[in-house]
Amino acid sequence: MSGLRLGVLVSGSGSNLQSIIDAVEAGNLKSEIVCVLSNKEQAFGLERARKHGIPAYFINPKEADYDVKVLNCLQEHDVELVVLAGYLKIVDANMIEVYKGRMINIHPSLLPKFGGKGYYGIKVHEAVLAAGEKESGATVHFVEVGIDTGEIILQEKVPVYETDIPDELQKRVLHEVEHKILVKAIKKLEEERA
Repeated sequence: MSGLRLGVLVSGSGSNLQSIIDAVEAGNLKSEIVCVLSNKEQAFGLERARKHGIPAYFINPKEADYDVKVLNCLQEHDVELVVLAGYLKIVDANMIEVYKGRMINIHPSLLPKFGGKGYYGIKVHEAVLAAGEKESGATVHFVEVGIDTGEIILQEKVPVYETDIPDELQKRVLHEVEHKILVKAIKKLEEERA
């Protein structure tokens, strides 16, 4: 079984990135993270990458050719699978086409519920609680032009408790599901490639 050359895009702390790094270093994934990119200069995910010797790049989203620069960087590193791990920017349609079937995203809900425009970060968990849901979770899916509409690869659930507040639910989804399911999805794609 051979691994994949991963390019990981982050906008924040990079805790999902860290779960991939840990899985690679422990030998649980055959893949290699060949680059990490961020649209936020202060994203701690860039620092996480650098600490592990992974090339890490900030690309300014205010530049007119931002999407071209991101795509060029991924191609320069011969990325085979793009992983959106807490990347809070809509991906350019051209990049989606170039990486069709080779770009995945993790979303903190059980899609198709609570997905699409405006559903990110704490907003997802606020909506889950406002709707009175009894369970939530995370989804890893392929990226297509619609927001959070691509084919689902894996989903895992967590309970929602009556006493939950959005921050508690967010932490439960992140720590109990997201960190595990993203690694599982990459492993599944490695196995399908073999």
